[in-house]
Amino acid sequence: MSERPVAESTFAVELPVFSGPFRLLAELILDHKIDVCDVSIATVTDRFLERARDTELWDLEEATWFLAASAVLLELKVGRLMPRHEVLDEEDMIGISPDLVYARSLELAAFRRVAAEVQRRAEEETRLFTREAGPPPEFAHLYPDVLERVTPDDLAHAAAIVLRPPPLLDLAHVTPIRYTMAEALDAVRSRLGELGQASFRDLVADCEERIQVVVRFLALLDLYREGKVDLAQAKTFGEILVSWEGDRLHAR
Repeated sequence: MSERPVAESTFAVELPVFSGPFRLLAELILDHKIDVCDVSIATVTDRFLERARDTELWDLEEATWFLAASAVLLELKVGRLMPRHEVLDEEDMIGISPDLVYARSLELAAFRRVAAEVQRRAEEETRLFTREAGPPPEFAHLYPDVLERVTPDDLAHAAAIVLRPPPLLDLAHVTPIRYTMAEALDAVRSRLGELGQASFRDLVADCEERIQVVVRFLALLDLYREGKVDLAQAKTFGEILVSWEGDRLHAR
């Protein structure tokens, strides 16, 4: 099933590095014309929420596109600031949304450039050799004795510094990633594959934390953006009914 067409975004941002539609900003970042580290995703999100408070301007498809694009930019920014221990290759990217694939490919390209630079420097170092021989005998008296003023206490102090255990890095302020979009997408697909139609309340019945509900909701919006699910809500703040529109999935 082809993707549902997304209406042209009218949301604009005013930033030190850019002024104009948010959709254009996202495209410029993915085209390497603007550094994602120069863009405050939090500021953009706050301004979008301020705009969304006006019910006349609220549009579900625009909000869905904004969330998906912001997630891609945020993941790309985190990848730039805190490189992962594991980097997906092209084969691992099969089944991920095109936007995330592109963001991951940019991240992978950055790692490859760094690896090439490290290899180049390593090859340069192999052509350097230290001088192992001492000074010629006729100049030996000109070299000062480096241990002349060194006492046993100095050696003990230096050894204590070198052998001192490294300081512990406190990560208590860092929120661990307990739930991923991939897990949430699998859970939604599996449940809807069994039932064909379910309420959002049923889709999050097994969630243990609020953040897990949020991630699963974002996964649902991503599936809606791809045209694989249909959402219906009879009244404001009423029950959200989700129907599977993609290929029928078998229960796992």
